[in-house]
Amino acid sequence: MSEQPEARHFRTLFISDVHLGTRGCQSELLLDFMRYNDAETIYLVGDIIDGWRLKRSWYWSQAHNDVVQKMLRKGRKGARIVYTPGNHDEFLRSYLGTHFGDVEVTDTAIHETADGRKLLVIHGDQFDVVVRHAKWLALLGDWAYVAALNLNTVVNKVRRWLGFPYWSLSAWGKLKVKNAVNFIGAFEQALSGEARRVGADGVVCGHIHHAAVRDIDGIAYYNTGDWVESCTALVEHHDGRMEILRWTRLSARSAASDLAEPVSEPAPGAQAAA
Repeated sequence: MSEQPEARHFRTLFISDVHLGTRGCQSELLLDFMRYNDAETIYLVGDIIDGWRLKRSWYWSQAHNDVVQKMLRKGRKGARIVYTPGNHDEFLRSYLGTHFGDVEVTDTAIHETADGRKLLVIHGDQFDVVVRHAKWLALLGDWAYVAALNLNTVVNKVRRWLGFPYWSLSAWGKLKVKNAVNFIGAFEQALSGEARRVGADGVVCGHIHHAAVRDIDGIAYYNTGDWVESCTALVEHHDGRMEILRWTRLSARSAASDLAEPVSEPAPGAQAAA
């Protein structure tokens, strides 16, 4: 699709796991997405900035700075921006309840959709046993993950040269490993259980880099995905309908092309694959 996409306005936009400060961050694709997609309320659902990586080695490109400026500009133009930190930007949990300019920082939030449902908004690392009880193992896993992303970068340079869209080697590998699949299932059950505990109708989270829209025992489960592997965001339309958008090509304005693949909300009991 070589045509420039049409600008769209949603009621709510949910973005997580951008990992600014890492070479694997798909900042150009996110910038392109934000050019054509706006919302009344924007939730930043954790791991927007990768404090873990920045502590070890500093990497911050102009595109990363542009993402921050673009988001702040949306706030100045009237969008409400709510930031729920994750484990990689856990340093912001020292500032819960405060504002940075137009950005509210809170541990969790309850979002009410246009059709009256209440959704718990939370990053999700609070329900990751490894992150909570064996941080050294989580850091080791992060190192291995970076190695996979570096290989992923090489693969996608070749794909781009051949004219193919972005594709995540690490995400593909994750879904081929039984233990990873089992972990995803346990994570989804834990988050839907927490939503039920607090009296919410559903949950919006991130953390595991696996975009999904599904019904789990009557609780709506939404995972925003990420901007390292899947390049996805969750949007709420003005009628309350929820949808995942995948943005894997740059638009004509960015010297390539745009591709947004919608993943619509399924009927109860159904599953929408990321």
